Amino acid sequence: MKHTIRQVFHSGKFVLGFSIFVAMLLIVFIYPLIIPDRPLAIIAQGTFFEPGIYVNVYDSMSAPKYVLNLKDAAAKRIASRLKDADRLAMKEWLVVAGIPEDEIDSDDTAQLLELWETHFDPKVRIPGMTNAKRNYYIRLNTSLKGLLSTERAIIATENAETGILEEAGSITQAEYVNANQVANVRFLPLGTDNFGRDVLTELVAAARVSLQIGFVAGIIATLIGLTLGLLAGYIGGLVDDIIMFVTNLFTVIPGMVLLILISFSIGQEKRGATTIAVVIGFTSWVWTTRAVRAQVISLRNRDHVNLSKLSGHSIVYIILADILPYIASYVVMALILQISSGILAEAGLSILGLGPRTTETPTLGLMMNWAMIYQAHVLGKWWAYLPVLITIALITFSMNLMNTGLDQVFNPALRD
Repeated sequence: MKHTIRQVFHSGKFVLGFSIFVAMLLIVFIYPLIIPDRPLAIIAQGTFFEPGIYVNVYDSMSAPKYVLNLKDAAAKRIASRLKDADRLAMKEWLVVAGIPEDEIDSDDTAQLLELWETHFDPKVRIPGMTNAKRNYYIRLNTSLKGLLSTERAIIATENAETGILEEAGSITQAEYVNANQVANVRFLPLGTDNFGRDVLTELVAAARVSLQIGFVAGIIATLIGLTLGLLAGYIGGLVDDIIMFVTNLFTVIPGMVLLILISFSIGQEKRGATTIAVVIGFTSWVWTTRAVRAQVISLRNRDHVNLSKLSGHSIVYIILADILPYIASYVVMALILQISSGILAEAGLSILGLGPRTTETPTLGLMMNWAMIYQAHVLGKWWAYLPVLITIALITFSMNLMNTGLDQVFNPALRD
């Protein structure tokens, strides 16, 4: 046993995959202890705030409502929301709407916005304009609101005695602020999503839930597949025929289609993380059953199994004591793959809008779903979806590395 464990940890692929997986687990479970609270909701919902240093500000009701990026001056703020391509597109629309071209200066932000606010009408359909172009102008119009606003934002500090936020100062959108002089500064390395939530905090929470879903789904699928495979492979006969008939039925129906149908029939209100994990587990056991059955068939006529039969041991004892230990390594590898498949299945369901309900803690799939719904990929807001893709890739990559490493240790045909 010690020799086998030593062989496993001498496998480079297993060690690399195991190290990545453990590192991600540590981040997922330690990060909330370091930063337990999430940032306050942002009043400008519908805007993806880019990575940077932010400070909470509030309105006259002393209720924290939105955050202000400390590193943006007026010119940079305007340039980030009104790019050169947007200026040309606005000028093009205004010309088509009847404004003389020589009266439009696309470099004059104030004049351009004044003309735009006066003449732009999202209901007007310009001949030859596609729906995609029309939707682009609508999104652009939404993002330009308050671009030249000079209203001062009030910086909030918490009263040590009452715990209520009180005014500590105010700044305009064009001013810089010394972060060291502000009490409630928060660094958001991955910015915010469309709901004004810290993407990094949401990503850690989502990864934790997705891992839980993967483990629950993987354990259920592996237990079902192991049980049916052991019974079909050892007992054979009618039992084998019945189990393989059911297995073949599930094989014919694509797993994702079955998941979609079941998830849709459950209804959104009842689709919690645990429910989705159980559904994935009960629809993912097929290939484990077939693989375990093949392994057991090759073992059931071995000398030690026949000796156990002659000794009068029960079927349960023979399966658990004489067959299961010989396929334990394969079961572990199957479990690793089932966990990885469970995480990917949840992500696929959530992207389609059939994952866990969105009112609870997010999953990696739900974060992708939100990014797609609010067109983060179209708007170029990479921080809303790219970290999620990298996280999913790292989890599945590390688990597949562990599986490959174990396969090289336990499969004689792959040993050097």
